[in-house]
Amino acid sequence: MIVVYHKNNRISTVVSAENKMVSFDKSATIASGLLQLATAFPKSKIVWCDEVCQEYINLKDVEFLFHHDKMMLSYSPGESAYFGRKIGYIEESPFIAINKKVSYPTWQMSSLVGVVHASLLLKIEGRIKSDNDFDYYLNSVAKICMSLGLLCYSEPKLLTKTAVFDGKKASVFTLFKFVKQHYKTRWVWLLFFNLLMYERSFPIVAFLNTAFFKSRNKKSIHVDAIAVNSSLKVVDKGSIDVIIPTIGRKEYLFNVLKDLAQQTHLPINVIIVEQNPSEHSVSELDYLTNQTWPFVIKHTFTHQMGVCNARNLALKQTESEWVFLADDDICIANYFIRNALDGISKYKNKAFTFSCLQENKKKVYEKIIQWSTFGSGCSIVNVREVQKIKFNEKYEFGFGEDADFGMQLRNQGIDILYLPSPEILHFKAPIGGFRTKPVFAWEKDSIQPKPSPTVQLFKILHLSHEQQKGYRMILFFKFYTKQSFKNPLRYYFNFRKQWNQSVFWANKLKERS
Repeated sequence: MIVVYHKNNRISTVVSAENKMVSFDKSATIASGLLQLATAFPKSKIVWCDEVCQEYINLKDVEFLFHHDKMMLSYSPGESAYFGRKIGYIEESPFIAINKKVSYPTWQMSSLVGVVHASLLLKIEGRIKSDNDFDYYLNSVAKICMSLGLLCYSEPKLLTKTAVFDGKKASVFTLFKFVKQHYKTRWVWLLFFNLLMYERSFPIVAFLNTAFFKSRNKKSIHVDAIAVNSSLKVVDKGSIDVIIPTIGRKEYLFNVLKDLAQQTHLPINVIIVEQNPSEHSVSELDYLTNQTWPFVIKHTFTHQMGVCNARNLALKQTESEWVFLADDDICIANYFIRNALDGISKYKNKAFTFSCLQENKKKVYEKIIQWSTFGSGCSIVNVREVQKIKFNEKYEFGFGEDADFGMQLRNQGIDILYLPSPEILHFKAPIGGFRTKPVFAWEKDSIQPKPSPTVQLFKILHLSHEQQKGYRMILFFKFYTKQSFKNPLRYYFNFRKQWNQSVFWANKLKERS
């Protein structure tokens, strides 16, 4: 491990793990200095620390926190990150509003304290400019490489004390430059419109200045060769339960059970929650008892409708180390659970969402990456973590319960990784029987809410104010061409009414016990 201390945008001291002084180029920028050290120590972790918090850096826990080489950690205890709240206007992902109390996935890095492996720096050398601004460089590296498989986190345990430190903040010029270099050009325009509309600012010079910068995303960078040999242990027995909510899909569910019965690594329990709202109805799943299965089937029959309630009932019955949250209309190969546990053992994470596509659909993501949402029918999670939370029934019959569940995991320090394999085939079966169309409180309103109040609820609960406003701006432009009337002024006033109606009902849902 090599520790780099810096002050006033220059390296001041470099110390080895044995607490020996290491020579360095005093004329180089911090970024260039790190690259030089990576060349000299290609198998080392490179730690950086601003002198203002040198006394509080937690070096003894770095080995534990940085448990494999394809990671990048940093921390700034300040309320906002380097780019501040305004970056939320153009990115809606969960990586913007950082929970500073837990280890949290984000590309937003800080020069205050952090760690990266030398092998990553060597991979990006010559492909990402060694900016004079160290904060800009760190954020650029993380933003580009996160989508390539680098796992990036805000890690509060890097410091033993956090109350008195705050990181550097970017100017509006720097913000526009970053957006131009790391996003599609349209986001520069949207940032400008959002600042004009919501902050009454007119950053025309910063906007025009972006013409002098090119995208950094076109460079050929590959991080796949960086080894992932995690020192943590998250898989002990490898036992797994499967939960499946179902309604009126008897044949599809039977096929799922047959797939599970043929697994090379069998589940311990398969927990099925069957729903039927008819008062005098009974279960139609006769094969649960008249056939022999190589696992325990826990069957709950309920007249209460709703997938959130069904999954919560099932989660309460889990007993194993892991739980596979499945749908009742999927197909998996007989090696699915075995290969899934192998992937879990390699990355040592506690929540994974798998590729789940319909037949003949092209897979978009081929790399293991930090996932921005959560698949409630295609994920495996550590049981101890899901027992601390539940699916929010305020989303029942609407949209957003799976994304909300993912945010609950992140806010207790559990990242969600996407695994492109093993794959799940999703049949998207026709809606089963015994279903009644839910009646929402807002259905008879003369002004219909837009977006759906459950979608709006998710935005209110989990996005920053700037992210909510940025989403509103995108929605405004997105739906303009889909309206029956094209008068821009009329459309604006109608859209505002629909948005306000959505916020009203979302807050009603939020207040509901």
